Amino acid sequence: MADEAIVRLRKLLRDLFTARYQGVDGMRASRAQGYVDGYMAALLASGRISQRDMLAIVAEERARAAGPSTQRVAIGEPVAA
Repeated sequence: MADEAIVRLRKLLRDLFTARYQGVDGMRASRAQGYVDGYMAALLASGRISQRDMLAIVAEERARAAGPSTQRVAIGEPVAA
């Protein structure tokens, strides 16, 4: 799974999260978000990656940029407000 498309996805996510957490202007952040969304949709549609693997990559890159999440939540469990 470490093909060029996955490496590119990781770089795009890293750039997006870094920009977001550094407070770039809204237009630049929106453009980056749209580009990443489209790239992820194309990877899923082509079958190059599963949704589960993609979510794991997104979580890894977000944690790399912003640190670990503050709470683990299982899918399907209600979240306390």
